[in-house]
Amino acid sequence: MEEQNKFSSRIDFSLVTILLLLCIGSCLAIYSAQTTGQYEENFLIKQIFWYAVGVGIVLGIITLDSDQLKKISWYAYGFGLLLLLLLLVMPDSIAPVRNGAKSWFIIKPLGSIQPSEFMKVFLILALANVISNHHLKNTLKTIQTDLWLLVKIGLVTGAPLLLIMQQPDLGTSLVLMSIMIGMIFISGISWKILLPIVTAGIVAISTVMYFVLWHPELLEKIGVKTYQFGRIYSWLDPYNYASSEGYHLTKSLLAIGSGQTTGKGIGSREVYLPESHSDFIFSIIGEEFGFIGSSIIISLFFLLVYHITKTGMETRNNFYTYICVGIISMLTFHVFQNIGMTVGVLPITGIPLPFISYGGSSLMGNMMAMGLIFSIRYHYKKYMFSTDI
Repeated sequence: MEEQNKFSSRIDFSLVTILLLLCIGSCLAIYSAQTTGQYEENFLIKQIFWYAVGVGIVLGIITLDSDQLKKISWYAYGFGLLLLLLLLVMPDSIAPVRNGAKSWFIIKPLGSIQPSEFMKVFLILALANVISNHHLKNTLKTIQTDLWLLVKIGLVTGAPLLLIMQQPDLGTSLVLMSIMIGMIFISGISWKILLPIVTAGIVAISTVMYFVLWHPELLEKIGVKTYQFGRIYSWLDPYNYASSEGYHLTKSLLAIGSGQTTGKGIGSREVYLPESHSDFIFSIIGEEFGFIGSSIIISLFFLLVYHITKTGMETRNNFYTYICVGIISMLTFHVFQNIGMTVGVLPITGIPLPFISYGGSSLMGNMMAMGLIFSIRYHYKKYMFSTDI
């Protein structure tokens, strides 16, 4: 009994509450989304099952302290790379091409597993290990040591990034880049190095967008297929592409707008939107629960990010802090990109809404990340008054 009380007293019940509320929101939205009749599967039951699996993952990770997490980080990273490599060479019967991408393993009777969802968390662990060990070995910061750290971060991120781009999966590639960028900014690398890189990146992106929008014929001359920019064109002018690339966006805008303040009520949807149980789940929330329901979901994500930020600031362990930053970068990009694309603020990239969209791999990956936060909250208290980092 004493051991049980000790365990429960170190569980982060604030995080439990936030995840429970997100789970309820997910179940309500998926229950409504599957009434469209697009699929015969019961996604609600499957989502509850994957949440249960996620709880098991959390309970397994929570027992690992920082030293153990550091030891397994490279094994996890290597395992993730192996899965991504196997994905590219496996036959279509095991790794089929869906929507133009080879991103899933078919594992009966579980369904499909997407390795890149786990690679996000493995990358966070590996980068946190690289940055923390670099600072332990290089107590005296110089431009040379900072450059070497930047190279190591780039190499560790570049390996899975290249494999995922081969699938190809633009959305997940952008998530990996957001994780890398977030961790670079918190790594302590001098702004004398970062500022020129950031400036060059902004100039490069602006130049590409200029040619895409005003001179696509020049891009054709260097072998770029202009149809690849259909998502950008349909994002900027969705109603002109309503019958093709802009179909989902126009339907999403109609659904969210028609929900108004309080929504139409659960099960009272009128706008048909394909894939509404996954990437466009926020459109369901907007139509059926209106501005109020949408605001509640967004507020839960703000609370989640705030809670992880607080955890990262309270711990005295640098490795833990870098993990928190990586998870914040991952979740923040996911939320802004997913919600942004459903309301037309950002282009559509097929990124799910964390903890809300249906998807076993996505949910397990996110619960794995939450398991790391639970582990930090469970173990860091013993170091709170220590000078160890």
